[in-house]
Amino acid sequence: MFRNRLIKVHKHFAKIARKQNIACFRFYDHDLPEFPFAIDWYDGVVHAAEYKRRHGMEDDEHEVWLAECKATIAEVLEIPQDVIFMKVRQRKAGRQGQYEKFDETKTERIVSEGGLNFIINLTDYLDTGLFLDHRITRSMVREQAAGMHMLNLFCYTGSFSVYAAHGKAASVTSVDMSKTYLHWAKRNMQYNKLYNDEKHEYIHGDVMEWLDYIPSRKFDLVVCDPPTFSNSKRMDDIFDVQRDHVKLLKKIIKGCADGAKIYFSNNYRNFELDRDAIPAAVVKDITGATTPFDFQGRLNRKCFLLEI
Repeated sequence: MFRNRLIKVHKHFAKIARKQNIACFRFYDHDLPEFPFAIDWYDGVVHAAEYKRRHGMEDDEHEVWLAECKATIAEVLEIPQDVIFMKVRQRKAGRQGQYEKFDETKTERIVSEGGLNFIINLTDYLDTGLFLDHRITRSMVREQAAGMHMLNLFCYTGSFSVYAAHGKAASVTSVDMSKTYLHWAKRNMQYNKLYNDEKHEYIHGDVMEWLDYIPSRKFDLVVCDPPTFSNSKRMDDIFDVQRDHVKLLKKIIKGCADGAKIYFSNNYRNFELDRDAIPAAVVKDITGATTPFDFQGRLNRKCFLLEI
């Protein structure tokens, strides 16, 4: 059953990806309840994350089952098993789970997207370092970045920052509370030969706290992709995106120039934007327009464009 499903979906998504010259894409996401994986193709290697569940198997049984699944993926894709990286994707209550290491292997690889290159880590963290569902949004940012002062909040590994720099942004400011990810973000910029220490700033800090001191009316283009919930020890307070998004966006808007654009997204399944409380001239739900072909009908993420 798993094998047949993989044959069907991989053939379908790989064909579309080739036509669009896309090297990294998702081709399976919990399609069968009995096989709860998110499986991504990263330009020659596979990242397969099993959603944690009550599977009823003993540890040794589960290991055998995982090995059989890995063998099936290898057979269908006609690749060696040593380029398939599998992990259990536990659902974390807070963002601090994203920062916890699974391993110290540091299996890195360079993958391409949109004419740029990104460093991914296939073993050590919950995610690889490149969120494939934001492929279209990144392109939108690049198209609008020329001459803009761009701000990337909760920047993670800085892929939006790289796209903005490639789009000839006047400056790019990236903020995150993880030194590890900020270093990764800087490496991504350097690898693409875009880094300029006079134009690109990397700030280590709690975004909500940093925004209290945001330069007034400086930024023309903002990307903000916060966690659903965070109670990290690095933060002074608990963050809840549904409860706190208005406060967050009002802080951002204070730092925006007239006519600025804010791309705001999050992964909370039941998120509802409080449009009336947000002092923006235009608020558009662009979730559909920013959902790639490989995430159609599979994506909980919401994405909005605010024009100031």
